[in-house]
Amino acid sequence: MAEARRMGKSELFSYFADRFEMKRTQAREFFDALTELSEKELKRAGEFTLPGMVKLVVQKRKARMGRNPATGEAIKIPAKTVLKARITKPLKDAVLPKK
Repeated sequence: MAEARRMGKSELFSYFADRFEMKRTQAREFFDALTELSEKELKRAGEFTLPGMVKLVVQKRKARMGRNPATGEAIKIPAKTVLKARITKPLKDAVLPKK
């Protein structure tokens, strides 16, 4: 069975350049601008949505107690801020098998 291969950045830029009849550099600039916009919105509002695909959300986690898996010793896990990606329902339904 053949192993699945993921699409790299340069293949992504080439796909969009061909699909929309533009130069690869223009496709790259589009994705650079999208990245910049998402960073700005995440800092400003704490979330950014790519309609029909994914919603990025900044989430603050409280400090909590945990366990060291090697020793079983209780440890304090400090508070931190993380970035979560939530896949939209239409994309999940299109990709995942129906039950």
